[in-house]
Amino acid sequence: GGNTARMCGVMVLIACSFTYVVAQIFGTGLIAQRFLDMDFQVAVYVGLLGILVCSMLGGMKAVTWTQVAQYIVLIVAYLIPVVWMSAKKFGLPLPQLTYGQALSSISQLEQEFVQKGLATQASLNTTHTAPFSRYSPANYFWLIFCLMVGTASLPHVLMRYFTTPSVRDARQSVAWSLLFIFLLYFTAPAYAAFSKLEVYSTLIGKNIADLPAWVYSWGKLGLVNICGKAAASAEAVKASCAALAGHTGVLRLQDFGINPDVVVISTPEIAGLPYVITGLVAAGGLAAALSTADGLLLALANALSHDIYYKMVNPNAPTKQRLIISRVLLVVVAIAAAWTASQRPADILAMVAWAFSLAAGGLFPALVLGVWWKRTTKQGAVLGMAAGFFATLGYLLVTRYFPGFGVQ
Repeated sequence: GGNTARMCGVMVLIACSFTYVVAQIFGTGLIAQRFLDMDFQVAVYVGLLGILVCSMLGGMKAVTWTQVAQYIVLIVAYLIPVVWMSAKKFGLPLPQLTYGQALSSISQLEQEFVQKGLATQASLNTTHTAPFSRYSPANYFWLIFCLMVGTASLPHVLMRYFTTPSVRDARQSVAWSLLFIFLLYFTAPAYAAFSKLEVYSTLIGKNIADLPAWVYSWGKLGLVNICGKAAASAEAVKASCAALAGHTGVLRLQDFGINPDVVVISTPEIAGLPYVITGLVAAGGLAAALSTADGLLLALANALSHDIYYKMVNPNAPTKQRLIISRVLLVVVAIAAAWTASQRPADILAMVAWAFSLAAGGLFPALVLGVWWKRTTKQGAVLGMAAGFFATLGYLLVTRYFPGFGVQ
């Protein structure tokens, strides 16, 4: 429908994809910082180098097959720890079936903590199995809807299906994708439950002087707090707990805090699994971040080089020149994202969730109607993209930064 619709699509793509790729590079930096023992700023650029190696050496097909390999590493690394913990705790290597027993054990331990003075009732999350504890049913299901249509609209996901030889193969690949995604997400609640159960079983109630080494490994990175301060060393923990009035030297539930972003890769250490499992999970987390970042960077670079440069600036550009422009822009976007991630922006991880809503509001109606409704016009597509994108962006900004306006 012309350059106006093209420009609208590119602007939505950039808004959705840039914050998303920054978060992925942030994740690779955290993993590299922990397991390569380097400064975070350096670790971010080391992670960027790995992403560029995966992205630069081929085109769409190469990235697609790279992502297939990365997913295999991801799913194997993700399942092994939780299957291991399930078999160890309950004798059944099916965490999806033992998840309920884990929740029951967590609730029992919480009550014991209260009785022993290791937790207050206010510090407990007693709604492990209660539905709609944080959102109303309407809010919850509209959130699912936004995630669903947003995922269907994200350009780096859509591009993967262009690499199949036929429409039939594309539809089959969607079905297989949903199966593997289901396997990952169906296991996620069990993974969270077993991780919490391990913390409760092995850490709460322990003497401050006898904390395991993993507390300090992650505490040095500012990702584990004890008594309100980063657990950088045994001396730092003793000092921070001694500063609390009436502290007995025994770790209480309210004394412990862990950054949610590192729960997955820290769980094998928390559970005392062999170090090779910890390394495998780190590799899985790295594979997940690399896989997503590859697709995002390629989508951004292609949008800028093909849709902006070739279609709007220089329609006569030869293929070789377009390829060079694409690769240069890929590097420029990647370095800009890495620099942003190295600044540790406070809201970047929260804004990743915005990508799905912005894609849903800005792209989904135009995509669906453009395919299935013959009366769709370029004016309608442009106005629809603009209205959906700005209405969604306004809602997100108001609810996060101006909650007093009464938007729920």
